[in-house]
Amino acid sequence: MTPFRIAIAGLGTVGGGVVKALAARQGELSQRAGRDLRLVAVSARDRKKARGFDLPGWSDDPLALAGGDADCVVELIGGEEGIARQLVETALANGKHVVTANKALLARHGKALAELAEKNNVTLKFEAAAAGGIPIVKVLREDLIAHGVDAVKGILNGTCNYILTEMEATGRGFADVLKDAQALGYAEADPALDVGGGDTAHKLAILASLAFGTVPRLDAVSVEGITHITADDIAFASEFGFRIKLLGVARRVGDRIDQRVNPAMVRAREPLANVGGAANGVLVQAGEAGSFFFSGRGAGEAPTASAVIADIVEAASGAASPVFGRPAAALTALEPADAKAAASPWYLRFEVLDVPGVLAAIAGHLSEAGVSIESMIQRVRSPGAPVAIVMITHEAARGQVERALKGIGASDKVRARPCMIPMEA
Repeated sequence: MTPFRIAIAGLGTVGGGVVKALAARQGELSQRAGRDLRLVAVSARDRKKARGFDLPGWSDDPLALAGGDADCVVELIGGEEGIARQLVETALANGKHVVTANKALLARHGKALAELAEKNNVTLKFEAAAAGGIPIVKVLREDLIAHGVDAVKGILNGTCNYILTEMEATGRGFADVLKDAQALGYAEADPALDVGGGDTAHKLAILASLAFGTVPRLDAVSVEGITHITADDIAFASEFGFRIKLLGVARRVGDRIDQRVNPAMVRAREPLANVGGAANGVLVQAGEAGSFFFSGRGAGEAPTASAVIADIVEAASGAASPVFGRPAAALTALEPADAKAAASPWYLRFEVLDVPGVLAAIAGHLSEAGVSIESMIQRVRSPGAPVAIVMITHEAARGQVERALKGIGASDKVRARPCMIPMEA
């Protein structure tokens, strides 16, 4: 079999997993690819680090891999700029296939990289960039094209899903569970990108491009994280028959696309509500074909390395398709929908002083904004402590609810910023 030479930049958890998988199953993988898969070069920050596997063709300079004799460069460094971007651009320009798990790079520079790959007649593959071991990129790019896609909804960050799952199971608060997640390796020392929603936004921008044939636009994603979610919110959600999940949602709204990342109330019987722990899940609504649900491990050595290996085998076999499902020149400009017009029922929580007239004032502001109340729970706490008032509204536009909450929050009887969470089906 003709050799297919592979160079890997970045030997962290995923890179190490790829090297080990290639070594352990080299024969079978080569048969699948129809070519002899050979790891010929690697690069990482610390050559002396004990890794438990051989390091063929070591280079201290990752960029050297783009100019070497490899047929395919695997970029596992990360980051939307700097050495990762230089490596991918140089490798493509030099006529080498590229496999990457770099969601930030693709969300920011996806179209330009797709154009570069097409110009040089090579492939750019990134199954591991969107949902770890879930093959959602291939599904959106190749399998669900007959009737088009109306919406993609996903739990795309295992850290946030683990935290929310544990908060529900234990009744503990966000900060407490976050410490556990860091100790277990689910969360970074600086977890801002995960819990702030940024990681999910990167992945959503990629999925939206694949689903709708648009240029990836990270700046068009509305982003809200989970740091303000309390144990009370989790408990109230359960009382109403819902679970709180951090969702990335991209959907058609007329001729525009709504892209948003936010905590959402998901009905407990729905598949997304039952994705627990650090797992990921994606729901695709594909027109007349109906809905398709995918779930699995979204991070970690084995599932992510599996997605990278699948891309390497495809590249070696000669299987080629446009980077985002259609030629780069055919990708359309993404026109964002009006975020304020997004309509749904809403979960609202207020922490207020237990004094006469407070509830009437809240109801007045909501009525003034055209928001009607479907149901309500009020919790009386110890004397003198703020009272929790929780409401579920009928369907209303985000702008209407925000206008009402601005007025409510200005009252000296309201002791904390009101919480609003949209309710997904």
